[in-house]
Amino acid sequence: MAAEGRTTADPPSHQGCAISSVRLRPPAQRGELRDRHEGGHRLHHLLWRLGPGVRVCSSAILGGGIGTRAWILNAQVPGGYPRLDPDRHLAEIAAAEGLTGPGAGLMTAADVAAYTTGQDGGVTATVTTGLGVRGWAAAPDTATPAPRPPTAESSTAPFPPGPAEAPAAPFRPGTVNIVVTLPVALSDAALVNAVATATEAKVQALLDAGLDCSGTPTDAVCVAAPEPGPDGGEPFAGPRSTWGARIARAVHTAVLAGARTGP
Repeated sequence: MAAEGRTTADPPSHQGCAISSVRLRPPAQRGELRDRHEGGHRLHHLLWRLGPGVRVCSSAILGGGIGTRAWILNAQVPGGYPRLDPDRHLAEIAAAEGLTGPGAGLMTAADVAAYTTGQDGGVTATVTTGLGVRGWAAAPDTATPAPRPPTAESSTAPFPPGPAEAPAAPFRPGTVNIVVTLPVALSDAALVNAVATATEAKVQALLDAGLDCSGTPTDAVCVAAPEPGPDGGEPFAGPRSTWGARIARAVHTAVLAGARTGP
């Protein structure tokens, strides 16, 4: 987990700002650091109150995909997380905060209070770094699925029976969670590209920190930007585009800081 502390770019206040005009103001750049008590644990979460007219592209377990979102929540949970309904759990935390409308929720066992940030040209990346369960994305498949028992249907089917479905792995919330906010609208394609760019920058930062991994099995990314107007938004967010390069540098700064102080 990341050590307690923040990058020097952080201001003293982490209060999110509501958005009154999405064409004139960007999403809230900073998350509010909040705390709560659950099951005898004091836990933290970061909350972005985005306001109206903000789109989010994310792999979040709650509210993932591309769509208008009013808030983003990155919630800390205890190690050995026992619940099997993390999306419902996140919705409960959001309700306790009085949040309404659609939102995106992420989860981690890392110390959320130890978040790190990076900024570049109007882009802000906020990262919580939990690297206790890390590895490479393209890992060998060591599981040997058991064959399905024959049935009357399968014995006469034109194709042989396939492997049995493996049971779902337990949810492991020790993650690198990345939330990126930027002040310009992106097209659908550019939003997806922004997630890819943020992920590339994360891997670069982990390698620069001397870690032999591409991340953890449950890393998540959220990119928040104003809804596009008639022009459709910026068409590109790859690492050599103007805004993609800023995303990459901001994410790299934040992940590198977290990885260097983490486990």
